[in-house]
Amino acid sequence: MDLNTVTEVISPAAPGAWRPGDAWLGGGTALFGEPRPHVRRLLDLTAAGWPPLTVQDDGAVEIAATCTVAELYERLDRHAIVRQCCHAFLASFKIWNVATVGGNLCAALPAGPMISLSVALQASVLLIGPDGTRRVMPAAEFVTGEGTTALRDGELLRSIHVPAGALEARYSYRRGSLHRHGRSAALLIGRLDQNGVALTVTAATKRPYVLQPPADDLGTIPAGDYVDDVHGRPIWRQHLTRHYAAQILAELS
Repeated sequence: MDLNTVTEVISPAAPGAWRPGDAWLGGGTALFGEPRPHVRRLLDLTAAGWPPLTVQDDGAVEIAATCTVAELYERLDRHAIVRQCCHAFLASFKIWNVATVGGNLCAALPAGPMISLSVALQASVLLIGPDGTRRVMPAAEFVTGEGTTALRDGELLRSIHVPAGALEARYSYRRGSLHRHGRSAALLIGRLDQNGVALTVTAATKRPYVLQPPADDLGTIPAGDYVDDVHGRPIWRQHLTRHYAAQILAELS
């Protein structure tokens, strides 16, 4: 879609360049997906030169917000959970080569598989404000609802930090949709490590939920937090969530 209100593109752009009416530009697959009449300028992050993915000395992985799905898959495809979440896009290679990990988080669509992956890996996100102020928060708290995030005015998502050993944990993955190639209606990931099982619920709900069975029950998810759209009604999404959760817990136990 043409953003016909945009009069200027700043490339490369830094945090201090932001002003009201600006939008940060990553891959653009979400940004150009719908009208945004308030946007006057685009601040291009893809020209910032951030390394897509860095493995640190302690084994932790730093994923730049501008890392594309294709780059993530190429570097980490030996991990089944990464492969599964990348394929959950159900997108062509053209999208894979443009869509960014950070853009998928910032779009905050319930079915965003990079949200599912980041939360399941117990990752944290680094945010940078227009004045250079940095803050770090759990990925599980970044998406606050359908299309809403914890980003403040002018803040950008710089990177996703995956802690050492997270990719080596044992995972169980379930995804359901109305159609074979349809958008995810429920995407659940179970993680088993020394602390037990952590269950990540996404796609079915407006924001991610992380439960620690059996202490937390799926009943703690409010009925009003299940998504209601053409890709599935809330009661069906709730049913899928409970069904997949039972399968995951049985598999990981």
